[in-house]
Amino acid sequence: MLKHIPLFPLNTVLFPEGVLPLRIFESRYLDMVSECLRSDSCFGVCLISSGNEAGTPAECHDIGTFAHIVDWDQGEDGILGVTAKGGKRFRVVEKRLRPNKLLEGDVEIIAENDDEELPVEFQLLSDLLRQIVEKFELTHLSREEKYLDASWVSCRLAELLPLELEEKQDLLETDDPVQRLAQIQSLLQVLNPEQ
Repeated sequence: MLKHIPLFPLNTVLFPEGVLPLRIFESRYLDMVSECLRSDSCFGVCLISSGNEAGTPAECHDIGTFAHIVDWDQGEDGILGVTAKGGKRFRVVEKRLRPNKLLEGDVEIIAENDDEELPVEFQLLSDLLRQIVEKFELTHLSREEKYLDASWVSCRLAELLPLELEEKQDLLETDDPVQRLAQIQSLLQVLNPEQ
């Protein structure tokens, strides 16, 4: 079944259960936030494939993540601060522009392999994630730690590691969390070849 949502092309990749702080100032996105708050609905975050975040609508990848607004405030500078949390992944089936230049799309939800246990061969990746969370005091992650959940560990590492945006997008597009962990392991070997 298709779902109809506004799309927000960004130079970032949002993963399921990830937290995304945003500063909203363009009228089309202010309209989008108002619509989402009023109807308790979500918008879609997609990585930009060409173009910019502001101005002329950008082209974006077809695989993205639902974003649910969990907090917002108006700054002294008048800019709206929004915190969104990643939901399920989706595939854009069709895109179009609204008169206010807001991109919208018909999307289908991508089925997830939820609650898949972390295979023992990836325990070091889980340990690495735990070290990152503790070292950088990422309290929002330590409150909901799921270090034995392959999907949670792979998504948190994908968002936290210093990877190229296209590598992060490839990880988002990977359906199997165990395969995502294997890809992260390979990317880490490239980042640190002495290991």
